[in-house]
Amino acid sequence: MENSLSVNIGGLLLQNPVMTASGTFGFGREFESLVDLNRLGAVIVKGLAREPSPGNPPPRIVETPCGLLNAIGLENIGIEAFIKDKLPFLAPYASAVIVNVYGQTPEAYAAVAQRCEGADGDGIDGLEVNISCPNVKAGGVSFGVAPEAAAEVVCAVREKTTKPLIVKLTPNVTDVTGIAEAVVAAGADAVSLINTLAGMAIDINSRRPKLGNITGGLSGPAIKPVALRMVWEAARAVDVPVIGVGGISTAEDALEFIIAGAAAVQIGTANFTNPGVTMEVIDGIRSFLSREAIGHITELIGTLSTK
Repeated sequence: MENSLSVNIGGLLLQNPVMTASGTFGFGREFESLVDLNRLGAVIVKGLAREPSPGNPPPRIVETPCGLLNAIGLENIGIEAFIKDKLPFLAPYASAVIVNVYGQTPEAYAAVAQRCEGADGDGIDGLEVNISCPNVKAGGVSFGVAPEAAAEVVCAVREKTTKPLIVKLTPNVTDVTGIAEAVVAAGADAVSLINTLAGMAIDINSRRPKLGNITGGLSGPAIKPVALRMVWEAARAVDVPVIGVGGISTAEDALEFIIAGAAAVQIGTANFTNPGVTMEVIDGIRSFLSREAIGHITELIGTLSTK
């Protein structure tokens, strides 16, 4: 049923525009006692591949001023284990379940997408194709920095799924609009941005990197201005829903992204410091609409005035 916060993301109707970002919410069980999963717009699960992966060697997380560097390296249990062991827990909730997909080749991405179709995939409401992870040794980011490579992955996935298809874009490019246009032309129903910014940290005493992978992905409030700018650019360039990600920790942050052109938002790093942040953001957005006498969230999307 439509309400003042409902949004349509590429054919997927969400009860509100607030999602958890992939990689920061586990599979829901960790937050079950702290967050009402029935109130979320969507849960985006940790990136899944055809086969399980141990990820990168430790140390894998370093705190930075106003942010977090991570080099988890897409550790995951694999799509088969997710469907068998994790999906039954998530499926009954009112929030949509979106599976974040990655692979080393377009065919590998497509195989995961195909596995999410059919009876075993009941309860999976959409896919988010990750072409933008900056802390893996192969694949991932290499697909996200070139329009042709990005489009190739999306085409391969699109052929194997009927589910709403979101493509997650990297900020580690000169012009994000070209990538956004390429993936939409290839069949993306929506785009999400940004993923983490590539970064590193050094221990001056040992003169060694603080991360086992040397470099990692920077997230948190520090990247919000970059994310906001890129969302604004992408929203002007494509005619599909744009999902804003990066440094969102309050309702005001989320509203900035929506005014810039985002139809929905994802909250990631803030979950680590405030597990109830998603509930606060949903309530804050609703309060803002009431205070401003705005009947529906869609009336606010893309209302930024630059004059």
